[in-house]
Amino acid sequence: MTLPPEPPADAPRNFPPSHLTPADGAAATIGVTTEQVEAVSDAGARKGRILAWGLWDWGSAAFNAVVTTFVFTVYLTGESFGPKGTVEAQLGWALAIAGLLIALLAPITGQRSDTSGRRKLWLAVNTYIVVLITLAMFFVLPAPEYLMLGLFLVAAGNVFFEFAGVNYNAMLVQVSTPRSIGKVSGFGWGMGYVGGIVLLLVVYFGFIQPEVGLFGVTGDDGLDVRVTMLVSAIWFGLFALPVLLAVPEYRNPAAVDRGKVGFFASYARLGRDIKRLWNEQRDTVWFLLASAVFRDGLAGVFTFGGVLAASVFGFSAGEVIIFAIAANVVAGVSTIAVGALDDRLGAKPVIITALIGLVVSGLIVFFLHDGGQIVFWTAGLALCLFVGPAQSASRTFLARLIPAGREGEVFGLYATTGRAVSFLAPTAFALFVTIGGAPYFGILGIVLVIALGLALLIPVKAVPVRR
Repeated sequence: MTLPPEPPADAPRNFPPSHLTPADGAAATIGVTTEQVEAVSDAGARKGRILAWGLWDWGSAAFNAVVTTFVFTVYLTGESFGPKGTVEAQLGWALAIAGLLIALLAPITGQRSDTSGRRKLWLAVNTYIVVLITLAMFFVLPAPEYLMLGLFLVAAGNVFFEFAGVNYNAMLVQVSTPRSIGKVSGFGWGMGYVGGIVLLLVVYFGFIQPEVGLFGVTGDDGLDVRVTMLVSAIWFGLFALPVLLAVPEYRNPAAVDRGKVGFFASYARLGRDIKRLWNEQRDTVWFLLASAVFRDGLAGVFTFGGVLAASVFGFSAGEVIIFAIAANVVAGVSTIAVGALDDRLGAKPVIITALIGLVVSGLIVFFLHDGGQIVFWTAGLALCLFVGPAQSASRTFLARLIPAGREGEVFGLYATTGRAVSFLAPTAFALFVTIGGAPYFGILGIVLVIALGLALLIPVKAVPVRR
C-alpha cells in the first residue's frame, strides 16, 4: 500500500497528508495492499469488457443467422426469384465476388486501423454500414427483377461484415489474458449462437409462423421476411453499442509509431510484413494458408445450410427457422464448453477433431439425401456441433501467435486467407451444383474444401508469442 509522506517536525498537527487514491483508501480500509485492490478492480473491469465484447457477437447473429443462413438467403433462392438450381448458383457466384473483394481489401483495412490507433472507430463504421444494408433488404420484393438487388445487398453486407470482424477479432487480446483467451473466444462465439436463438424465436413467432403476425404483418409480397430484416438491423445496431462504449480504444505504441502511409503504399508495407512473418514466424503463415481453406468451408456450411434444407430436404421457411434454433443451441453449447479444452489442450487438437467431424457429417448428408428430413436433422445438427468449436479455436490459435501491435493487420490477413478467400466454398458449391444438376451436389464441394483445409493444417506447429 502506498503511504503518505511523514510531515515536517515543525508542521501543525493537522498538516494535510498527500492525496490518497481510491485504491489506497480501499486498501487501508480492509487491510490489504493497494496492488491487491487494483488487481480485483482490473478483473472486474475486464469481466465487464468481456461481456460488452461478447454482445457484439450476440448482435451479429442478425447478419450471420438471419441474413446469410436461415432467412434472407432462403427467401432469395425461392421460386419467386427464378428456377430452382439457377438462383442457388447465382448466390454462390455473388458471394464468390464478395470474397475476392475482401481478399484484396481486408488486410489493408486492418493494418490501417492498427497504425491509426482507431480500431474501435472502424469497427463502428463497418458495423453500421452492415446495419444500413440489412435495412435496405426490406425493399427486395419476391420477383425475378429484384434478384440482382438482393444478391448485391447480400454480397456487400458480407464485405463490410468481414471488415468489421477484422477489428472485432483484433480486440480479443484487449479483453482476455493468455490463460483465458480460449474461454473468452468461446464465450464470444457462444454469445453469437445464443443471440441467434433468441432473434430467430422472435422473428419466427412474431412474423413468419403466424398468418397474421405482429403489427398485422402477413406473408404477402414477402412482407414477413422483409420486416424481419428491419428487426435484424435494429437488433445488430443496438447490441453493437456496448463494445464501442465499454472497451477503450487500442493504441499500441509499436503500431502507431509505424506511421500512416497511402492506400496503395499499404500494399507494399503488407508485402514486407508478410515476408517478415515468413522469416520469423513461418508457422503463422502456414496457419493462415490452412485456415484460408477450412474456415471458408465453415462459412459455406452456414451460408448454404438453410438453402439445402429448403431445396433438398423440403423444409418450409418456418421449419428452416426451427432447425436454425436447434442448430444454434447445439453450436452455442458446444462452443462454450470446448473453450475450456482450448485453454487446457491447445487450439490445434480442437480444430482437427472438429474438422474430421464436419467431413464425416457432410458425407452422411450427401449420401443419405434421399432419406428425408430426419437425415438433415441428425447429420445437420452434427455439423453444427463441430462448426462453432472450429471457428472459436481457429481465432485463439492465431491470437496466440500475433506480435503485439499488429493484431488488426494479421487478423486482416486472417480474413483475407479465410472467409476472405470465400470464392473457394461458393465456387465449389456452385460448380458441383452445375455439374451434378441438383443442389445436393453442392454438399460435396463444401466437404472437399473442409478436407483440404484439414490436410493443410496437420503439419502446422503452434509456437505462442510471449506478451
